[in-house]
Amino acid sequence: MSCQGGEARLSDVEPDEQPARAEPGALIAALRHEYSLGGLDVADLAPDPMMMFGRWLNDALEAELHEPNAMVVATADAQGHPSARMVLLKALDDGFVFFTNRGSRKGHELEENAACALLFPWHPLERQVRVEGDATLLGRDEVERYFRTRPRGAQLGAVASLQSQPVGSRAELDAAHLAAEAQYADREVPVPAHWGGYRVVPESIEFWQGRADRMHDRLVYLRSEAGWTIQRLAP
Repeated sequence: MSCQGGEARLSDVEPDEQPARAEPGALIAALRHEYSLGGLDVADLAPDPMMMFGRWLNDALEAELHEPNAMVVATADAQGHPSARMVLLKALDDGFVFFTNRGSRKGHELEENAACALLFPWHPLERQVRVEGDATLLGRDEVERYFRTRPRGAQLGAVASLQSQPVGSRAELDAAHLAAEAQYADREVPVPAHWGGYRVVPESIEFWQGRADRMHDRLVYLRSEAGWTIQRLAP
């Protein structure tokens, strides 16, 4: 080991003298965060869960979270095999609206089994929202209206990409995008027949707020014939 000016550098240590790095599993087990931003009580809730979701979404927007409309969509096929991925919420009315390739894995699974779950992970606010319900296909008019608002590059991507299908290489993908760009160079990009959207109408919506000592607040709205009921769940 060499020394300059009386100080040793890690790079000067021989390989067999280097300090051992901790195993990833040990590092993961040690990760902890104490939640302290606030609590959630029944008195804090709006009478309607969609209104309550709007409040929390506004909080996420005001906090300038990165893509606050990003949500995990969990689906399962007819045999119950699950899968999950992140998509973007694009409209909020009596349900949660997103758009995708209907030929993708999630599209096939929603065709077989409309039941799905959504998750909004707003970590900086120590919050998450969990939604369960059935997904229904959007009408073609609604799909086309939204498609026209997309950037042209994204429109071309919807044409070029057969989502979830095996592809030989990145070059093959890029070539498909360039071919679509050339095909529609002087005209409007049509809405692909395989491209559509879904509305998830909730049967339950849970609002989760982190609390100290892992005693988190979990309040869930449940749909009933009489309207919405609210339950507190143990963390």
